Amino acid sequence: MTSLLICLLCAPLVGALIAGIFGKKIGPVGAHTVTSVSVGISLILSCYVFYLYTFQNAQTLNTTWFTWAVIGNVHLSIGFLIDRLTAFMLLVVNFVSFLVHIYSMGYMKGDPGYQRFFSYISAFTFSMMSLVMANNFLLLFFGWEAVGLVSYLLIGFWFERDSANVASLKAFLVNRVGDLGFLLGLAGVFLFFGSLDYATVFPKVAAIAQHSPAISVFGSWNIITAICLLLFLGAAGKSAQIPLHVWLEGSMEGPTPISALIHAATMVTAGVFMLARLSPLFEYSQVALSTVLIIGAATALLMGILALVQMDIKRVIAFSTLSQLGYMIAAQGASAFALGIFHLMTHASFKALLFLAAGSVIIGMHHEQNMAHMGGLRRQMPITYVCMLIGALALVALPPFAGFYSKDLIIDAVKLSTTPGHCLAYIFLLCGAWVTALYTFRMFFLVFHGKPRSVPHEPVHESPWTILLPLLILAVSTVVSGILFFEPALHNFFGNSLFYAPAHTAVQTLAIDSGTVWQFTLHSLKTLPLWLSLSGIAVAWFFLYLQASSAPGTLRTLSPPTLLPATQIWRGWRLRLAVWRRHTLDRVCFLENWRYFLDRQTPGRWLWTSHVFIGTTPASIANGLLIPLCLRHGAGSHCHPRHLSAGFRIET
Repeated sequence: MTSLLICLLCAPLVGALIAGIFGKKIGPVGAHTVTSVSVGISLILSCYVFYLYTFQNAQTLNTTWFTWAVIGNVHLSIGFLIDRLTAFMLLVVNFVSFLVHIYSMGYMKGDPGYQRFFSYISAFTFSMMSLVMANNFLLLFFGWEAVGLVSYLLIGFWFERDSANVASLKAFLVNRVGDLGFLLGLAGVFLFFGSLDYATVFPKVAAIAQHSPAISVFGSWNIITAICLLLFLGAAGKSAQIPLHVWLEGSMEGPTPISALIHAATMVTAGVFMLARLSPLFEYSQVALSTVLIIGAATALLMGILALVQMDIKRVIAFSTLSQLGYMIAAQGASAFALGIFHLMTHASFKALLFLAAGSVIIGMHHEQNMAHMGGLRRQMPITYVCMLIGALALVALPPFAGFYSKDLIIDAVKLSTTPGHCLAYIFLLCGAWVTALYTFRMFFLVFHGKPRSVPHEPVHESPWTILLPLLILAVSTVVSGILFFEPALHNFFGNSLFYAPAHTAVQTLAIDSGTVWQFTLHSLKTLPLWLSLSGIAVAWFFLYLQASSAPGTLRTLSPPTLLPATQIWRGWRLRLAVWRRHTLDRVCFLENWRYFLDRQTPGRWLWTSHVFIGTTPASIANGLLIPLCLRHGAGSHCHPRHLSAGFRIET
């Protein structure tokens, strides 16, 4: 079994090395063949491992591959922990990665960095599998850092662009902040447990939580709480949770297949997986669970609101990833670890589908990404249209699509949770369900319905089959995966892989109350999330799409005055500020350090958001919520370039 696991793990690494070192000799065809075959081997072996642990009830395997270092009596080893959670994650990662490899053959055709690209994405797969298969914190940390390194290379793949270099550097630096917390958490584990092996650490948690002295750093902290909060800081970086979310939007500078791989099945899901794997730690810290729950729920709502004002099709989907990650993190905070992993799986299907469908649209539009220049594409791209529709319906959580079953279960679990703050989190997630439907179908109607709003230099065309085949496979997965895994997720599919404290019974209660998948579907007709999603779609159609069709000037935002308060929300350390009058973009004014400048000659203008740098996170939140939403009369000095700091830029 150990040899099989080594082959499963190292096959993508071998493919990456061959494509990277010998890329010029083997050429583009050789590069994509060797990497796709290597990931295909890992996929086949992952299916076999999943079969063993799902249908043959194989026993948990904890094995050591080799000893990396010996420090006194401490042995630092590299080994594998294979259980149902690992088998499940391996299948998800390799399934999406293999389809991205196939898709990239068509999308990246003719790119001068073709061989380098395939080397990177194969190495990305290896890095994520290292993290998933680890039986100790050492290998977990190696995989954690490896996915961060390869994501830096992939986001900056087109390094001749300044924007790509800035985005890759931002991703690298923001993740270093999270990784510092993660590394301090590992140091705490080693200091108080004397080992980095899961099998040694987890059995000691209960005793240390009860009997160890508190840590006095900025107050008195329980040791387990301090370790969990530091580890969660690392998860917040990788899974792009507030306030470390600012890097994920910039990841759109990389090629679209990379966006799909990062957002669907690899880097951003690492934090969700880590919280589930370390459930024996987090279940003994109510403070840590409450922090995870509130931050996840806040991210789900706020990042969804920011998707409402995006005009780049990839950025809309990127912010939707931030929002959906918030749902997964909230599930972990509510001690519904199985449901968080369930949503990770369904999200991998429909988010990869949405990103790859967006890539198909971009190719069909000859690399145009601005939705204001699209429209009416359902006639020219019917297969892409159907695939995007399936992904959109899954994202807004309508039955019987995959997102409905996992997302609604998370909302119900948060409602039933006993974690402090669950009521506030429940409200955030409900509001997030409405916002998700609004921005998703705003994007869908803009791109595929109405009349074309631009005339491309060449006719719009459907994508080649190397692109459409992965879309169709993901579409099928998006339809059936939620139905197939609904009952196993509720009825202890992961077994001893996940730990639940006796007081945390949300999943067990849902397993009793939800019934079968069809009973749950019928019951949803009486629940709030489904009707909120339907109302969001209706608002997107009647108030955004139809209004925009009748008044082309509103296409810049498709946000009527009734939605302006919703757009005054914090965007990391930046806000958006613009001056509107009668649906026409006018001059831009800026806010800095609680001082604002408005043109006295322009009374009666709407104040709305555009790029402004705010120094601190609390200030950003306060500004986003407290800046006057409808300033009827200007006051103060005139806006002038000499008033603006270097952190500002004007957008027209």
